[in-house]
Amino acid sequence: MDLFKIFSISGAGMSVQRSRMTVVAGNLANAETTRTPEGGPYKRRDVIFQAAPAGDSFADFLGIDDTERAEEPLAVEVAGVRQSSRPPRKIFDPHHPDANAEGYVALPDINTMEEMVDMMSATRSYEANLSAFNTTKSLIRRLLEIGRGS
Repeated sequence: MDLFKIFSISGAGMSVQRSRMTVVAGNLANAETTRTPEGGPYKRRDVIFQAAPAGDSFADFLGIDDTERAEEPLAVEVAGVRQSSRPPRKIFDPHHPDANAEGYVALPDINTMEEMVDMMSATRSYEANLSAFNTTKSLIRRLLEIGRGS
């Protein structure tokens, strides 16, 4: 695998984790939303990831036929965002404007602690991909310095 493909893989990893953080932030922001344009309370969202080709290799850009390549590495991409099928939680609050006839309000089934753990996980994954990106950049810089010294 050429070093430049690592940039593509790390960049894809950072991109999907940024998407994941955006969705989690939306979940946290709407944890108490009882009314949406679709009707009913907000529904928790999850990002779905899938493997994808890591992109063009440096050899492809140069037009080099590398038929003895090992299995191509895979990156990750967002396949979609799905809404949770969990039922809303109901609380008794007869004075709430969205309360039903019995006085219950339907709220999103969002666990704030679960969302925070998901946000921390996405942040750590983003940082790991950034570290791999920066390490590769540093390695390429050192290789170029070695090449100049010869």
